[in-house]
Amino acid sequence: MSRDMLREIFRLQQKFDEAVVEHRGLDYPPDVWIQKEVLAILSELSEILDEVNFKWWKDPKDIDHERLKEEIVDVLHFFVSMCLKAGIGPDELYEAYVLKNRENFARQEGATDREGYAWKKQ
Repeated sequence: MSRDMLREIFRLQQKFDEAVVEHRGLDYPPDVWIQKEVLAILSELSEILDEVNFKWWKDPKDIDHERLKEEIVDVLHFFVSMCLKAGIGPDELYEAYVLKNRENFARQEGATDREGYAWKKQ
């Protein structure tokens, strides 16, 4: 995903969020918004589990790729909305992701002082 694509996702989400707030008359402080976004993400994650045969006590069904994709996109919608409510834009998110990705690789490679992350040598 290019930075432009990420910016467009944020732009579209901002437009949607503003429309929902206006048409539904919502007015929550940022901390309450973030709580609501987290709960919405948890709900969507549960829907993803249902799509991938999480319930071992039921007969498995074929995975509906389109439905699974829809649920994953729902998570992204709420995640981006949460970023917006937290004042995190696409560029800041991208930079934070790149830094954390480097840190995660360094941990897995045993190149930090954090214990318990390094890949086992084979």
